[in-house]
Amino acid sequence: MTEFAHRVEQVSISGIREVFEAAGADAINLGIGQPDFPTPPHVRRAAIEAIESGRTDAYTSNKGTRSLREAISSSYEREYGLEIDPENVIATAGGSEALHLVLEAHVDPGEEVIFPDPGFVSYDALTKIAGGTPKPVSLRDDLTLDPAAVEEAITDETSVFVVNSPANPTGAVQSEADMREFARIADEHDVLCLSDEVYEHIVFDGVHRSPMEFAETDNVVVVSACSKTYSMTGWRLGWVAAGTASPSTPHDGDATQSNRRIERMLRVHQYAQACASAPAQYAAEAALTGPHDPVEEMVETFERRRDLVLDGLEDAGLEVPTPQGAFYVMPEVPDGWCDEVLERGVVVVPGGAFGANGEGYARLSYATGTEDLKEALEIIDDATAAVR
Repeated sequence: MTEFAHRVEQVSISGIREVFEAAGADAINLGIGQPDFPTPPHVRRAAIEAIESGRTDAYTSNKGTRSLREAISSSYEREYGLEIDPENVIATAGGSEALHLVLEAHVDPGEEVIFPDPGFVSYDALTKIAGGTPKPVSLRDDLTLDPAAVEEAITDETSVFVVNSPANPTGAVQSEADMREFARIADEHDVLCLSDEVYEHIVFDGVHRSPMEFAETDNVVVVSACSKTYSMTGWRLGWVAAGTASPSTPHDGDATQSNRRIERMLRVHQYAQACASAPAQYAAEAALTGPHDPVEEMVETFERRRDLVLDGLEDAGLEVPTPQGAFYVMPEVPDGWCDEVLERGVVVVPGGAFGANGEGYARLSYATGTEDLKEALEIIDDATAAVR
């Protein structure tokens, strides 16, 4: 008999966190996906007012406050034309818990979960924790996920496939045509599409679309969070939303399926978390209903930084597809490059942390100050020359 559960023994410590924890105080950290902007003032004030008025001395509803869930629902109607019942929303401890809830509620032991490779580190680990079988799928040359590759990978054992756009670690943005295909695949194969849209508002080229917009059944659930859009990573406030197609799309699915999905996810959430942090919920409500000027300013800054980093990497002789969103670039790098860069004081994440197909690449985050980026690019130029 083993000392620990096999499903946990299969899971390693996140490569992102390993790099983050190991970074020296003087290092330039391009390894963590954390905006360097302060949380907007009106969001901070909402939390302070909630604390000072005593609205934090009791549990909220397991699903979250009604007013927050209404704000989340309204945001989907405003931005995507989706009618999502606030009862079909659960506020979670960040997008990470939301991913966990979806997989725990939908994956039986041995069932397959399809996800992009390279892709966000949690997909593989959370699949294993749920007892499922990871089934990574290679990306196209432009680092987007090919719907045809997803459909080809589906078997009778597949329960979930994951779409992430804008993507971590690549910064790729899926096209509307791709999202329509993902919705069709979920409908026709009766497989759940988990759409990870945490970076939905950080788009430079093109437009973010959700597969939920095009679904004709309830086989799409969306995970998102305040973390990246509103620079609220430390607040740990995300959500999972289940809903039907947009009002303009014929809906032939079981109208109660979304309710059942939420109820099953709630069973996991109420025992693991009870409810999201109350102050964070009031802050999130203010973020979703308040002015978006700080978000627009942040995105404009990220776009300028992206262009700066792309120019610097190309000057160093590295090849990298142009990311359309999020705040990451993923260049192809020579052997020993990550170690050389780290020894010179710049922290990056080796691509292998994001899957087997990430080997030979590195992920760099430009969610840090411009002056630090300029210094890091000079170091990278020298380090690249040294390993070639």
